[in-house]
Amino acid sequence: MIRSLITAIASGAMLSILGPFAINRNMGFMADAIAHATLPIIAVGVFLGFSISELGVPAAILIAIFLGLIIKNTNVGEDTAIGIIFSSFFALGFVLISLLNVTVNLEDLLFGQILAVNTSDVYIVIFLLIVVSLSILIFFKQLLFYSFDPIGAEVKGLNITFLNYLFLILLSIAIVGSLQTVGIILVLSMLIIPAAASKLVTSTFIASIRLSIIFGVFSSVTGLYMSYFFNLPSGPSMSLVATSIFVLAYISNKISKKGSLVTVTIP
Repeated sequence: MIRSLITAIASGAMLSILGPFAINRNMGFMADAIAHATLPIIAVGVFLGFSISELGVPAAILIAIFLGLIIKNTNVGEDTAIGIIFSSFFALGFVLISLLNVTVNLEDLLFGQILAVNTSDVYIVIFLLIVVSLSILIFFKQLLFYSFDPIGAEVKGLNITFLNYLFLILLSIAIVGSLQTVGIILVLSMLIIPAAASKLVTSTFIASIRLSIIFGVFSSVTGLYMSYFFNLPSGPSMSLVATSIFVLAYISNKISKKGSLVTVTIP
């Protein structure tokens, strides 16, 4: 249980750090495509005797670079290219699982099974959290500028190609590192929902990152205990907790706006 708790905290924090940046850049669909694109790599890796976590970093880097190149060098539009990658890689993954006779629990793969993590998985997720956190700290100003104003960042002389690939790689390793926690299908929810909830109740970007981390970790830990005590899949449990937080944040935001309106209109 301790291993699962540490993994839940690390995964929740790792995804929630990147969530506000992903929302600003409208990269929700991209993140979902990255998660689904991991399936064929996972199939081959399990066939060769590797765990999902052991494949995390190299798989994430390959996926990020490949996605970046495809989007940059095709004329069909970013959303269309992402949609093609999303569907084709996901289909390829299931075909490989069938052809290679890979023994894998599809429910755990799609929806997560955090209670099955081992010590090696814990170390890898902690390492990935450190990599993501340090990268964001070092390149925070550049990534912030680029996420709000890509054209302005380029005019100012920032290497936007480097920043784009850097964020894609960070996003990929965070997603791959969290697959055992929330699964392929619901990893997007833990990336986007805590960040969206924090955005509703904060006024600055830095504050939204801090609150996003709190929401993400709380959702992960609470979902873990729900999974443990009620024998539920971990991914859906965490996603439901995060969704509940978003609903409360939305209600709070609406009440706050109404209160401000009343204050302004009273003579």
